[in-house]
Amino acid sequence: MSEKGYAVVTGASRGLGKAFAEELAKCGFNLVLISTNDQILAQCQSIKNQYHVDCQYIIADLTNHDSLLKVAEELNEKYEVFFLVNNAGLGGSQRFAEADIAYYEKILDLNVRATAVLTKLLINNLLRQQKSYVLNVASMAALSPIGYKLAYPASKAFVYSFSLSLREEFRSTPLSVSVVCPGAMATSPSITARIEQQGFFGRLTLVAPEKVARKAVRQTLKGRKEILVNPLSVIFSKLTPNDIKTPLLTRIVRRETEKV
Repeated sequence: MSEKGYAVVTGASRGLGKAFAEELAKCGFNLVLISTNDQILAQCQSIKNQYHVDCQYIIADLTNHDSLLKVAEELNEKYEVFFLVNNAGLGGSQRFAEADIAYYEKILDLNVRATAVLTKLLINNLLRQQKSYVLNVASMAALSPIGYKLAYPASKAFVYSFSLSLREEFRSTPLSVSVVCPGAMATSPSITARIEQQGFFGRLTLVAPEKVARKAVRQTLKGRKEILVNPLSVIFSKLTPNDIKTPLLTRIVRRETEKV
């Protein structure tokens, strides 16, 4: 087992996960990156060359229970894990009656089960470190039910509640737990276009993943409990009652499901 501590990032090959990997490498942390595709190999090599830290990778589908267990086993056998970023997640917008059941199962398996199970399986590893951190990626959607998304905000509400509960339970230990609630992120051209289709509000709340990663990592290392990135989204979500928020957001998201 390596004597040097490692930061683990799930869903690390693109979007926010890739930004987290870069930000943690800038801090001088060794990394283990987890992804479903082999693009992670080139990313690891690039991080090694640019930041002069060790960067390892595991290719695995965390929605598969056996793969999830094997990932945790490998991490515990090979690495001292002091920072876990549960970033891997899945969302989207579909009409409930028309969506395939596998679509909802995958969202719940990745967003809920993988986050909770991986944290559980690594908890003793994290607790034996002098100081350790868990950063879970929730969403502003965790703060409001939204029609045509259904499972996504519900799954992120789980992540939000799970994180704050975990933090409280381990308050007197070396482990600090944080949760970040990003707003809409420009993680790819297709996602950016989809968000812009939501109209003025969607465009106004867009934020770059690099900005989210930078603030989330820095605030986690400071022990911040809840990390909110976009001030406009925060004001809207915190101050607007769900009786107003849910119908409004549902109308906005419905545009994504309408055929042009």
